[in-house]
Amino acid sequence: MLEGKVISVKMKKTVVVEVERKFRHPVYRKVITRHKKYKAHCENQKLNVGDTVFIEETRPISKEVHFIVVENSKSQKSQ
Repeated sequence: MLEGKVISVKMKKTVVVEVERKFRHPVYRKVITRHKKYKAHCENQKLNVGDTVFIEETRPISKEVHFIVVENSKSQKSQ
């Protein structure tokens, strides 16, 4: 399960989720932030840009969609 932020809802039944991960550089010991975008299947949920969601890997749904939206957390805009 990955936690990320919805950055696009322009496709039918698919959202783009950006997942951020932080790790320490092995030599310089500095904390580095990396972002990766995943396309996730979202059947009937009404999501907006900025919502925090949990996605889970599943069987290939299409050429680029290999994740599904499992749970919708609180949106960033409502806080």
